[in-house]
Amino acid sequence: MEVRSVGVFLLVIFVTPLLSPTVIADWDDDNWLWNLIGPERLEHGDEFACHGYEGKDINNDNNVIKSCKNYLTEHTNSSRWGVEPISFGVPEIITNDTVYSLKESGFLIIGDNLKTETDDFFVIQRNGGSLEKNAANISLLESAEKDSLISIYWEARIFDLKVREDKTAIELLENQNVWYTTWGEWYSHNLSSSRILVNSSNNTINLQLPVDFDSSWIVPGSLIINTETPISSIQYLNGENFPLLSEDSKSLKEGWRLVDEGIILSIYPGNEVVLNFEHNLSYTYNPLKTFNDLHHSVTIVGHHVKNLHEWASDFYDSPLIFTWLIERPLALEMNWRLPIIAVAILIATPLTIKWLVARDKNLREL
Repeated sequence: MEVRSVGVFLLVIFVTPLLSPTVIADWDDDNWLWNLIGPERLEHGDEFACHGYEGKDINNDNNVIKSCKNYLTEHTNSSRWGVEPISFGVPEIITNDTVYSLKESGFLIIGDNLKTETDDFFVIQRNGGSLEKNAANISLLESAEKDSLISIYWEARIFDLKVREDKTAIELLENQNVWYTTWGEWYSHNLSSSRILVNSSNNTINLQLPVDFDSSWIVPGSLIINTETPISSIQYLNGENFPLLSEDSKSLKEGWRLVDEGIILSIYPGNEVVLNFEHNLSYTYNPLKTFNDLHHSVTIVGHHVKNLHEWASDFYDSPLIFTWLIERPLALEMNWRLPIIAVAILIATPLTIKWLVARDKNLREL
């Protein structure tokens, strides 16, 4: 009877930790957002957008929308062009209350598999498939329309499963004549392109992009000047030379280059540029939707990004640019009973063994 009692006691001690539930409390931070990887990705041109809180449905808890924005802005800029996030990854269906909360929090862009009809935001839909192996829309990647935006899904880990990336699709994208961009950059660039002011006199064209103080981001715009007149110089208003763009520049920046139709140029808000031609000129101009007059645009959209290191680790040497939908991760807090149980096991186990040895010794001496 004594042996059975001791066995039951030991069984209770060892099984209790296994049956004690882990308590989920509060939220964790992804330190990679502001340590090493985050600053490197910002410099590379990536965008940090919002996706909410792990395990939370924004339709059921609209407070998550504002909280996610605060979480990001407390730790990182959203882009090299602006501090506040303007893009949000939403579920397929969103309620009117969710629409209101997104607008109140200042978001302008949503995506990327939305089925709800809305005119309140610029909606970007997933159209390039996924970078998961054998899941990319290769036919679209090879035959995209001029000036279109290809948005490709990427999730590095699903539960405990690491997702294999499609190296063929990645290699194809890295060798295409495309603009690597993000949701927010692509949207803001198009707005800036439409706001470039053009004035001319004789053999001179003045270009200016006024700063939009109502905009969260300050992003360059682009245009093409169609002319056959030879150009002699392009300078800032202070006389400094305006930088040249190379034909293979695939990341948005200020500069100009000659093309068959004339001149393409990207200008930063607040700057003014003077184009001097060899003689009086005839010209037309049009805003450009795609930087450097590249064929179309591509962004990779990282979903449910709870650990930036895991999501970005396969792309440190890649020219591809990402829109990261950041999701604040859950913090796991150990059950308060577990330390007490651990101490009890440390104390009870040797005492029990000592008692059993002494009892067996006494039995042998009888």
